[in-house]
Amino acid sequence: MKKILTICILICLYTAPARAGFAEYWQQLKSDVAKTWDSEEYDAYIPVYAWHNRLTYDQEHIDKYNENPWGFGIGKSRFDENGNWHGLYAMGFKDSNKHLETFFGYAFMKNWFVNCNPDFRVGIGYTLGITQRSEWYYLPVPAPLPLASVEYKRFALQAAYVPGVKNDGNVLFVWTKIAIN
Repeated sequence: MKKILTICILICLYTAPARAGFAEYWQQLKSDVAKTWDSEEYDAYIPVYAWHNRLTYDQEHIDKYNENPWGFGIGKSRFDENGNWHGLYAMGFKDSNKHLETFFGYAFMKNWFVNCNPDFRVGIGYTLGITQRSEWYYLPVPAPLPLASVEYKRFALQAAYVPGVKNDGNVLFVWTKIAIN
């Protein structure tokens, strides 16, 4: 587990602009979180799929794991002056073992408009979150993860990849985000 967290943290740190030091990145992150918290834009999140990477799981585990993470979440978000998305969110859903898992965090998505259409965008980014799972006795565990998104107007399909080892982690978690105001 320590290796997974170390890799995720490094991924998130390397997404910071190369010219900025960690202190500058930290100050920018705090500012982005505060601006997002002050936003009047709200979102609903609906988890839709948890794909366990077939290259890293044996059939016994695939057969027993849940890939339908029914749940719900809510958040606040905003688009900055460059069209990039920032979000604060809380989600609860059924994990791979059909137990409640919670996830809270901040997310950033660098967006590009498709065919210069401001209603249709694709993005990549990261989330800096905390998760709680039954097998960890619901202790908060940091979970920095890479994100991707396809968005049209008020509807987005977003995904995070949870890296891992044989029969653990290596899950593509997919949800919808719907702007509700």
